[in-house]
Amino acid sequence: MEIYQKLINKDAKLSLVGLGYVGLPIALEFAKHISVIGFDISPERIAMMKKKQDPSEELPAEAFDNCDITFTSDPEVLKEASFHIIAVPTPIDDHNMPDLSPLISASKTVGKILKKGDYVVYESTVYPGATEEDCIPVLEEYSGLKFPVDFKVGYSPERINPGDKVHTLQTVTKIVSGCDKESLDNIAKTYELVVKAGVHRAPTMKVAEAAKVIENTQRDVNIALMNELSIIFSRMGINTFDVLEAAGTKWNFLKFYPGLVGGHCIGVDPYYLAYKAKEYRYHPQIINSGRFVNDSMGFYIAKQLVKKMIDKGKKILNSKVLVMGVTFKENVSDLRNSKVVDLINELKSYGVMVDVTDPFASSKEVKKEYGFELVDDISDDYNAVVVAVSHDNYLNLDENYFKSITTKNAVLVDVKGLYRNKINDLTYWSL
Repeated sequence: MEIYQKLINKDAKLSLVGLGYVGLPIALEFAKHISVIGFDISPERIAMMKKKQDPSEELPAEAFDNCDITFTSDPEVLKEASFHIIAVPTPIDDHNMPDLSPLISASKTVGKILKKGDYVVYESTVYPGATEEDCIPVLEEYSGLKFPVDFKVGYSPERINPGDKVHTLQTVTKIVSGCDKESLDNIAKTYELVVKAGVHRAPTMKVAEAAKVIENTQRDVNIALMNELSIIFSRMGINTFDVLEAAGTKWNFLKFYPGLVGGHCIGVDPYYLAYKAKEYRYHPQIINSGRFVNDSMGFYIAKQLVKKMIDKGKKILNSKVLVMGVTFKENVSDLRNSKVVDLINELKSYGVMVDVTDPFASSKEVKKEYGFELVDDISDDYNAVVVAVSHDNYLNLDENYFKSITTKNAVLVDVKGLYRNKINDLTYWSL
């Protein structure tokens, strides 16, 4: 009997290794149809999930209802499963090089409990070839089994978008791939249980890996162009968002916007592709140029603010600036690779006293990740305010609010152009 049939008959279980913002929603959705084991290396996170709490603060308690799932941090429990999905982070290191250590560690964990006939599917974003070159050898080494005779492997890249309630696991087409025709069929039918939009069967695992990594690389390059244009238009005294609004009236104009490009996808994935390209003796110029522009924007915004403050006669040393928003994108609590931190650190390098506030972020997590805390009370003597993240909480703020928390001749930096054409008295600047 094929693995898919065993899963729907509940003669076999599916495991989800890594229960972060990607893994948990996948595990819970599968658990509405088949028996699931949810595994994470953090006992604290497992304890929260057993209480129907999502550590990533994305899912409500009701999402855990009517689910046939066992949460555990004990790798031995994974022996009960025959179909393993690995969804762990794939970050970059301090030198912007791919860090596959979480992926390799997860492969070791699964390899130790792997049985003949088992399936392993990777969801983590990697460069083309990583599944076959980096992961499968680990599975073979720790299992003592031979691929593809004893076990099957596939790759199905995640497309979870944090904070997005429209484009979800169920509504976005899922790319699937396998190591052979049999595995592709079983993997595709298994994912079709939970993805209403259907699946796209990629011809090889490398194609599926490449498709994922270029999704975010394409966005990164397009946003980099907008950021570069914003620098040019700023020198010309033109508002970039006004330009984009005008240009956007043409039917085929691509609507990308300038901003701080952080997070664990767009700000990371292009480095994976660039790294692999060098192995083939090609230095990717457009990809690297886009990364340079986007990685520089936090420093650029800070410098523009300092110039504006000097122009208004502000003394920079020990001046006070409030930064509103520190998460990597709007309406999420995720702090990973937030480029707002570059802006904050650059301001501090000028001797500026920076207060940071964010309705979604945890001060404890900010302290742990970046070494500073959020302020509980916003004062009324800021020389400048930077609205760095377009949280819903900030959308309806008006000029009177900003005037109430600032000194005379204060500067308002509006990174995302939320208050365009609404500020009259304060010195206003946006990308």
